[in-house]
Amino acid sequence: MSRVVTAVIAEDEETLRQELIEALAQVWPELSIVAEASDGIAALRAVAEHQPDVVFLDIQMPGATGLEVARHLGGPAAAALGGAARSSHIVFVTAYDQFALEAFDAGAVDYLLKPLSMPRLFTTVSRLKQRLHEAPADLSGVLAQLAQRSGGVAEASSPPARAPLRWINVSVGQTLRLLTVDEILYFQSDTKYTRVVTRDAEALIRKPLKELVEELDPHQFWQIHRSTLVNVAAIAGATRDFRGRLQLKLKDRNESLLVAESYTHRFKEM
Repeated sequence: MSRVVTAVIAEDEETLRQELIEALAQVWPELSIVAEASDGIAALRAVAEHQPDVVFLDIQMPGATGLEVARHLGGPAAAALGGAARSSHIVFVTAYDQFALEAFDAGAVDYLLKPLSMPRLFTTVSRLKQRLHEAPADLSGVLAQLAQRSGGVAEASSPPARAPLRWINVSVGQTLRLLTVDEILYFQSDTKYTRVVTRDAEALIRKPLKELVEELDPHQFWQIHRSTLVNVAAIAGATRDFRGRLQLKLKDRNESLLVAESYTHRFKEM
């Protein structure tokens, strides 16, 4: 008995999403749609949970674009998302854009155009069926080309500026969770690991605090100690303890966070 082929569909336009699901049912009735997503973060979570064979990714989505999702799935984080499980074949869904199509064609990457074309869908499905037993295409070259296209007139020798970190993979017990940085109240070094603290959970990651400082938005996360980064939006206020040390109170946690003397200038007006 052949294995069921699974797919996740990520498209923020509900009408188009349903149209694609119905069209796939006609040309590929054996395909099992295991999840739908209307934004990039939901797409990442769906892939982490279901580890599908195929992901249909709308390029323009809120939360994270399809290109950002594809970069995440194809980079170092893919191991955290899927572990030893199989990788996903990606099909981009896009409105007509000649530069994008040239990049996709050059990289032998499957794509669907809006509005949906049944002949094109049939071609894409045929290609996918042939490639299911192969490793997914390496998208690094395609994504680099598209990043340069969207980088305006930046010099070719200058890599596009890295966007701030927007989500992170953590393990809570036996469960893998994908957290947006907005959910995280603070990071704190813990021996060889870094604690990730949210309103209702804690987890450990291997990424050192030094790397997080470089990757997070400095306007959103402030370093308040050599071992602590705090989400500015999570701060309820600041007080002095009996030793005169500055302590931060959090909105959604009971603990206080110590501010090192070298970082107290951030809170002069509190």
